[in-house]
Amino acid sequence: MAVTPELTEQPVTPPAPPREARRPSAFGALLLRLHFYAGVLVAPFLVVAALTGLLYTATPQIDTILYGDKLTAATTSGPTLPLAEQIAAARASHPDGTIAAVQPADGDQSTRVVFSQPDLGENQHTVYVDPHTGRVQGQLTTWWGSTPVTTWLDDLHRNLHLGDLGRHYSEIAASWLWVLTLGGIVLWWRRRRSVRKMLAPELSAKKGVRRTRGWHAATGLWLSLGLLILSATGLTWSRYAGASFDTVQTAFGAQRPGLEVPGVSASAGGHHGAGSEAPVAVDPAQADTVLRVARDSGLTGPVELSLPETGGAAWTVAGIDNTWPVRLDRIAVDPATATVVARSDFADWPLLAQLSKLGVQAHMGILFGPVNQILLAALAIGLLCVILWGYRMWWQRRPTRAGRPALAGSAPARGAWLGLPAWAIAAGVPVVFAIGWALPWFGIPLAAFLLADALLSLRKRA
Repeated sequence: MAVTPELTEQPVTPPAPPREARRPSAFGALLLRLHFYAGVLVAPFLVVAALTGLLYTATPQIDTILYGDKLTAATTSGPTLPLAEQIAAARASHPDGTIAAVQPADGDQSTRVVFSQPDLGENQHTVYVDPHTGRVQGQLTTWWGSTPVTTWLDDLHRNLHLGDLGRHYSEIAASWLWVLTLGGIVLWWRRRRSVRKMLAPELSAKKGVRRTRGWHAATGLWLSLGLLILSATGLTWSRYAGASFDTVQTAFGAQRPGLEVPGVSASAGGHHGAGSEAPVAVDPAQADTVLRVARDSGLTGPVELSLPETGGAAWTVAGIDNTWPVRLDRIAVDPATATVVARSDFADWPLLAQLSKLGVQAHMGILFGPVNQILLAALAIGLLCVILWGYRMWWQRRPTRAGRPALAGSAPARGAWLGLPAWAIAAGVPVVFAIGWALPWFGIPLAAFLLADALLSLRKRA
């Protein structure tokens, strides 16, 4: 007879209760809401800045196309004429105004003689001379050396040709760009929790918000360093934040050092104490002596000779090579004695002044030449894509159920910052006020946003 083993009941393990979704912290919720509203409201300013900046990156090539017959010497071989003869040729073609500066030809460029006139305001007339033949190749109205089209595109990028009023747009863009960039990185980290995962979009995600967010965030991360540099350098020459930056530089003694140029030289025939005598006219023929002394003193590459207001005073010679490695040393030369009477080397500038100068040149696409231009163009196009994906996410999050039509998704919940610890709020209030002083177009809107957000949240709860 077979024995049937007893069947014992196995204990049944109850299913685990569903895990509650992780509630975002008050800080995370505030950052998400701030990133959302800043993105929606500031993005139009960033779009304009990106498009106008993209146009500006091509100015070297545009200048060559439009003004190549003036900027480039027609003759590329043969001996170079004395600088005094080239200045005389420029003066003959431009009898009005005062000669303010001379840029001797460097490489295949023409010599540039700059004339200032009261009726031109900040602009000048620049006459272009072939250094080998002395033939005047043309004249342009320039702004600190910039051609008309470069000046026009520069004004478009800085102020939309609206003067001081238009400068607000670019300062708003620069003031919020770094906040959007850093805030986006933090939000992306909170979602991915891995640097390796942060570097790539979620390609496995189905079409929708998740995939769009992956492209938005990962691309923003790759662009982040460049965007932060653009934001910082843009703020240094903005209207209000730039003034705050100048104040900080002055407080720390980190401004660009001035060149102590002596006045009338005793060796030039001037008489001490003869202040009632008429000032002696500047002799442009001294340019060759001044240039020779500058070259002997180590100023190589392109330079600019600035004429003094009166004869007998020292000329200023400044390196104007803004491509890396920059050559920006300056000296003052007494033409009567052919000696250097003052000097300021770029290597001796305070570090903050050096970084500010280099940052501005990088922002303008000059510091690293064509590579700099390509990087800036890539940043501008990438930023436009990030903004487009951001708006697309907003649209994809809209309600689609019948009876609840909407053009875009709802904003993150308001009032999140009221849930912050008391110590965080106490520490944050003075920080917001400090930022409002340093970066008014960031701090003041931020304070207004936080106040409105709190009032609306309290009203809803009541």
